[in-house]
Amino acid sequence: LFSDTIGENIAFGTKNATQEEIEEAAEKAQVRDNILEFDKKFETILGERGITLSGGQKQRTAIARALIRDPKIIILDDSLSAVDTKTEEAILQHLRKELKGRTTLMISHRISTIKDADIIYYLEDGTVVEQGTHEELLEKEGRYSVMYNKQLIEQELAEI
Repeated sequence: LFSDTIGENIAFGTKNATQEEIEEAAEKAQVRDNILEFDKKFETILGERGITLSGGQKQRTAIARALIRDPKIIILDDSLSAVDTKTEEAILQHLRKELKGRTTLMISHRISTIKDADIIYYLEDGTVVEQGTHEELLEKEGRYSVMYNKQLIEQELAEI
């Protein structure tokens, strides 16, 4: 993100994005409500001359920027790591609709983020050690399954 309005940050790289398109992208990325809490809403300045966003707000603003551009290929590199699981699920629900029919590469340490992918590659030290769907990888009871079970336990403990 750069020092400009949050609206301009979302619209960056698009030609003639309307306010409606900017707000729609922000809604899909689950950051619109946060933006509306700022005094100047989408005209709020970010960076040195303005406010500082949280890690999750930055990630969601970047997702909104990606969605407004409507690319054929989208790469999301650990783009949901700074959001809570409830927000993550809401974002993923919108992304599932938005990403249909386009090539998407999602990189994540959180299995909940990638479990619905058509194919998952589990990497260790830059090498693919397992691949398959979520269900196939769980059936293999390999490294992916171990990581999934560990994350499931961590999530259950966090909810207590």
